[in-house]
Amino acid sequence: MGDARNITVIGAGLMGHGIALVMARAGHDVVVTDPVAEALSALSERVQASLDALGVNTKEAAATLQRISPDADLARAVSVADFVFEAAPEKLPLKQAIFADVEKHAPKTCVLASNTSVMPITEIMSGLRAKNRALGTHWWNPPHMIPLVEVIRTQWTDEAAMDTMTALLADAGKTPVRVEKDVPGFIGNRMQHALWREAISLVENGICDAQAVDTVVKSCFGRRLAVLGPLENADLVGTDLTLDIHNTVLADLEDRKGPSPFLEKLVADGNLGMKSGKGFRKWTEDEADAVRARVGRHLRRLETILEQ
Repeated sequence: MGDARNITVIGAGLMGHGIALVMARAGHDVVVTDPVAEALSALSERVQASLDALGVNTKEAAATLQRISPDADLARAVSVADFVFEAAPEKLPLKQAIFADVEKHAPKTCVLASNTSVMPITEIMSGLRAKNRALGTHWWNPPHMIPLVEVIRTQWTDEAAMDTMTALLADAGKTPVRVEKDVPGFIGNRMQHALWREAISLVENGICDAQAVDTVVKSCFGRRLAVLGPLENADLVGTDLTLDIHNTVLADLEDRKGPSPFLEKLVADGNLGMKSGKGFRKWTEDEADAVRARVGRHLRRLETILEQ
């Protein structure tokens, strides 16, 4: 564990509380700020629930919570920060306004990071005066359970800022991956949604139903993905075989540039997935809760297995 640093997290919600938890467990002092009073008042309870889900013992949980402080005043929250992680809603004007405010009050040496799944970091940070210390960090949900954090460089980001951020994350037990060019979706979401596009197309074109798609992934290549990446797999089977398969299959894969009309109709009809009871499949509340619980159990068990 490295030296303790002052960390500020902007946003006390799903992503923000998890980022705060990770940094506090690593021994850093964390201030969490949020304009919504209810979010700040619920912060400790939310962090405790996530610590419980991780199976953290009582002593470590108490020490972690002691390192996390809520503060409704953003200027004060960032005033001595070494690193700022913004985890506000995915709205470009909001994120830009937050960083304009942060830049006024944070130390000049502070590294500024925006957490976003797909939004261009370049656009978020474009209005800053000191763009060289700004970058992106895409934490995956739930941030305290998924190891990966994508660290995204803009055209202005200093090498020192990239190095400092990746070192901080690695020291906190995360798996940082450098994204050297700011592209929509970065690395993980580009690959994930390429898969989702084909999955939706298979259902849309009547080749199979949604359950069949999910069953194939979970019962086949999905089982290898945690230990065998796609390019490792290509090298394993041989690049010559990979080329032969691509010559046969790629021309028939879905390649539309926009969203699927099938997906657009689901949304237009109010079929929003588990939260509405129906999406590609129908869901009862109990079924949805069971899936969420299963994912949590799987992630905890997988981490234990991969550590062996």
